[in-house]
Amino acid sequence: MKLNDQLDHLRKLRAEARLGGGQQRIDKQHEKGVMTARERIDLLLDKGSFEEFDMFKAHRCREFGMEKQVFPGDGVVTGHGTIDGRIVYVFAQDFTVLGGSLSETFSEKICKVMDMAMKNGAPVIGLNDSGGARIQEGIESLAGYTEIFQRNVMASGVVPQLSAIFGPCAGGAVYSPALTDFIVMVQNQSYMFLTGPKVVKAVTHEDVTTEALGGAAMHASRSGVSDYAATSGADAIDYVKKLLSFLPQNNMESPPAVPSEDPGNRPSIELNSILPENTNAAYDMKEVILQTVDNRDFLEVKASFAPNLIVGFARYNGMSVGIVANQPAHLSGVLDIDSSVKGARFVRFCDCFNIPVVTFVDVPGFMPGTAQEYGGVIRNGAKILYAYAEATIPKVTVITRKAYGGAYCVMSSKHLRGDLNYAWPSAEIAVMGAKGAVGVLYGREAKKADNPAAYLVEKEKEYQDYVANPYVAAQRGYIDDIIEPSLTRGRIVKALELLRNKRDTNPMKKHGNIPL
Repeated sequence: MKLNDQLDHLRKLRAEARLGGGQQRIDKQHEKGVMTARERIDLLLDKGSFEEFDMFKAHRCREFGMEKQVFPGDGVVTGHGTIDGRIVYVFAQDFTVLGGSLSETFSEKICKVMDMAMKNGAPVIGLNDSGGARIQEGIESLAGYTEIFQRNVMASGVVPQLSAIFGPCAGGAVYSPALTDFIVMVQNQSYMFLTGPKVVKAVTHEDVTTEALGGAAMHASRSGVSDYAATSGADAIDYVKKLLSFLPQNNMESPPAVPSEDPGNRPSIELNSILPENTNAAYDMKEVILQTVDNRDFLEVKASFAPNLIVGFARYNGMSVGIVANQPAHLSGVLDIDSSVKGARFVRFCDCFNIPVVTFVDVPGFMPGTAQEYGGVIRNGAKILYAYAEATIPKVTVITRKAYGGAYCVMSSKHLRGDLNYAWPSAEIAVMGAKGAVGVLYGREAKKADNPAAYLVEKEKEYQDYVANPYVAAQRGYIDDIIEPSLTRGRIVKALELLRNKRDTNPMKKHGNIPL
């Protein structure tokens, strides 16, 4: 065969492979307003940067009529490319080929790019749209899933792993995304669950829709499985790209720095009046964050889940940071089971990838009640404590108002190796609030007083003056400085610059035993 004929043959095979399950199935995807696997890759990566692997790989199953359903690529598109010039590895499941079901060869393709990502120190992005295991292959399909799971675990903390769910993701298939660092879902398009509505009905007699059981909105707000519920496929990809912009390529590198035109010492006069006069009144901690970060640019993660704690990424003078903040506008910023787990996982991710953490504290304590105690608030609350204590990254803390009891301890306090801990003059650092403390300390004496109410008010003021303020902590060196709120940005920027070359270590061990 002449070279030109060989080239024509190659081009023909490539064209067939690019069609996946065929034009008819592609048209069906478009009719539903859904992108194909290749269209998602094109939108994700820099134009012309994608290089594909295993385009011609096909399944080996010859039972159940599968020999008649052989498609080049076998339902998953794999390869590498760049996002803003940075190398990433990517796989995109193709629903047009046998419903995106996973076979042995499908798994081999994904495992290959994951292995390459680890060897070369670059992020892995999975675009999921699959009906699950390919039933015709039985154990080979299950083995394939588990090979992927093993690599997810080995890659954890080595290279960033991001998952975007664009369609079904059910059964064992959910565990690969669950093992990655971040999950993005699409509202009214993607869903995740271990068992579907029919099985739920048969076993528990519950009637539930697919969306209610495993939709993006549910996982973003109730289960916390998803980090972002996108409004469209394009929105999901935009979020993934922005998220990646804050992250380093691997655990041996620092996060990328970008030039900033926002002055590092810019004051924010509004912060001097952001706190209500009533110390029990709510205010929006997100505004504090926006006032201090570069260009008011803050990418929140898990915004709808446990909103009493805010986590996300931002920059200070071009430096990428993770932000953790109590939110007084929700449940007074109290820590509970969900917010503790949310914060712990985020801090540990930042620690994995050398991303400094800035913590804003206004926390009245841990949530009381039987539901929390029965649910294990002790065990779960210990997770955020463990995460901060274990972290060796730069840690900068700003106490804006309340920092009570055990919640003060766990929120990146000086005692958990906080590097620089600041407080506003309004900070109240104590075992508990003045009113509760006075009730314990002077309850009996108040009953004997001529005017018990006035007596307690007087004692509350005494407690506030002598205990529940930042100066006592500052005298002991637990607070490095008491700062004017309007100057918070400048102090954080200087702190991060000071800590740029920080080195800290933990004792040699295989790994700790976080209270899971």
